[in-house]
Amino acid sequence: MRVMMTWLVLGMGVIWLGACNGSTPDPGSETDIALRGLIQKHGLRGDPALGRELPSIDEPPAQLGRKLFFSKSLGGDRDSACVTCHHPALGGGDGLPMSIGVGADDPDLLGPGRTHPDGDLTVPRNAPTTFNIALWEKGLFWDSRVENLDDGGTRTPDSDFGTPDPDSGASLSEAQARFPVTSADEMRGFEFVLDGTNAELRTALEQRLAEDGRWDAEFEAAFGSSEITYPRIAEAIAAYEDSQVFTDTPWRAYVEGNHDAIGEPAKRGGILFLGTREDGGADCASCHSGDFFTDEDFHSICAPQVGRGKGDGFLGTNDHGRARENDDRNYRFSFRTPSLLNVSATGPYLHAGTYDNLADVVRHHLDPLGAINSFDPSTVAFAASEDFDRNTQEMLDFLEVSGRGIESLRAPIELTDQDVEDLVAFLETLTDACVLDRECLSPWIADPATDDVDGHLLVAIDRDRNPL
Repeated sequence: MRVMMTWLVLGMGVIWLGACNGSTPDPGSETDIALRGLIQKHGLRGDPALGRELPSIDEPPAQLGRKLFFSKSLGGDRDSACVTCHHPALGGGDGLPMSIGVGADDPDLLGPGRTHPDGDLTVPRNAPTTFNIALWEKGLFWDSRVENLDDGGTRTPDSDFGTPDPDSGASLSEAQARFPVTSADEMRGFEFVLDGTNAELRTALEQRLAEDGRWDAEFEAAFGSSEITYPRIAEAIAAYEDSQVFTDTPWRAYVEGNHDAIGEPAKRGGILFLGTREDGGADCASCHSGDFFTDEDFHSICAPQVGRGKGDGFLGTNDHGRARENDDRNYRFSFRTPSLLNVSATGPYLHAGTYDNLADVVRHHLDPLGAINSFDPSTVAFAASEDFDRNTQEMLDFLEVSGRGIESLRAPIELTDQDVEDLVAFLETLTDACVLDRECLSPWIADPATDDVDGHLLVAIDRDRNPL
């Protein structure tokens, strides 16, 4: 492996310098030496939460936030909640290619097996995980339609592009918590506050909780007064979401010095991941960079477009991604780089959830053009695929003449099947064991005995009718 030999030299230099400073670290195997050279090159420390003050799930605002997050009272028709698309036991998402929010056949059935009367997936994009949401610094959602501005403030869909929203709140997660309730497909429905503005809808929701009376004591415990306002609702939900910090991964333990925290295949995969194309690597870290494994920027990788889309293109079923927000055609078909922390638990993958296993995602990244030309849209459960060929051709025609899109059309990176397996083994080390353990996740899952404030708690079940 050429990339390993290149970084073996640097890694040996790191060990020699450590010895000169009086320390005698165990260098490990040649693979360890090469990988640690790359870790030093990329300036990795292991834990992206280092130095951050983040809320605990045990704090009163986060406790209230959990109750609100699981409450169907924030859904216009009381048939959906935040947790509908973001359940902790489903990787902080919903396990579907694209979500089904309101109008499901069984509102309490989450994840695979959730259906809608029209037989389709009703939300145009895959639900991003809420895990580690507090670690994002630039923007949220696939298109960063909630984003921090360079000159201060946070822009949201309630403000013009580049203009701060004065009501956004104190953080990205707080700003984000104001918008799922406004989406007709996600939580609002099609009759609640019909034709009302986002502000009018939020006012109606705060009035709903206030008029019930049973929420007063909950807000008193969290905020010191019983006043119920939507800014407080968003603050509590954000505290709950921000407490979902899951960064205790095998990879972190390895970066912090434990040679045995990950296996040899994962180490080889790490070398490929961090290595550049020129050195024989897969160049993954050019976008999935840092300890959070994202540059928070926008890239086009020829991601397959299926489902209802966002109203773009010739047929109205395409999705122009970031260009929908910044009105810059050069950003068409570009989406925010997702973090890879907990990636083995957060599929399906890409903005339309078109792959359900990591090996296929890796192969797509290695050869985007080849992958999309051989992609079978019928493999995506439920999603309408009759427009796939036309939408794909629109994207390819654009990317061929777009400077930003040319990265998707480069010559493929040639790796062996073993290399792909090694990359997947590495990606699997980025998952905190807690997110795979229902008992460990229990502090973030509402308890019907204590959290059902007004009788509208969403008590989730899977397709086998088992509790989530």
